Amino acid sequence: MKIYSSRFNIRTGRTMSGRILVAYASKNGSTAEIAQAIGKELLRAGTSVDVIEMKTVTTLAGYDAVVIGAPLYMGSIMGDMGKFTGRYCSELAKLPVAAFAVGVAPKDPKPGACEAAMGALTKACGQVAPVASVLFSGKLDPAKVNFVMRKFMEMAKIPSGDFRDWDAIAAWARGLPAVLKV
Repeated sequence: MKIYSSRFNIRTGRTMSGRILVAYASKNGSTAEIAQAIGKELLRAGTSVDVIEMKTVTTLAGYDAVVIGAPLYMGSIMGDMGKFTGRYCSELAKLPVAAFAVGVAPKDPKPGACEAAMGALTKACGQVAPVASVLFSGKLDPAKVNFVMRKFMEMAKIPSGDFRDWDAIAAWARGLPAVLKV
């Protein structure tokens, strides 16, 4: 999905110069929906936005900032994020980057689940140091995972359901233009 703006903020009457890439990885669509919601909020803020799956990004040329996001499975961020940050490491070092992870860790009753998830996000970012990072509750539908994963979820008592907090996602996205300085 690509979202483009006219680079004119209707609320302020100012021409905006920021162009942001929201690059995401998604296995079952939950993270993609969050990336699209972030893109819509950035568009409302007057920035020009492209929301693109990480593995299809071919260049970072022309972007003033990048937001990256991926789901967390079994304690690790989906590998596409590590590949993306590795491939574009030198370009990302010159741009402000924000990062988000999506998983059920915020709903996990085990102590330290959120800290471990944020550690996995930091690891997936590699040498890229995000100016903002966050962990969002995600959506885990047992019907969309294989039999082995369903059994693991039952044994490990991993919560399932749609735990996404759209207000929190929108609030984080609204704050990004100031943090990314676009």
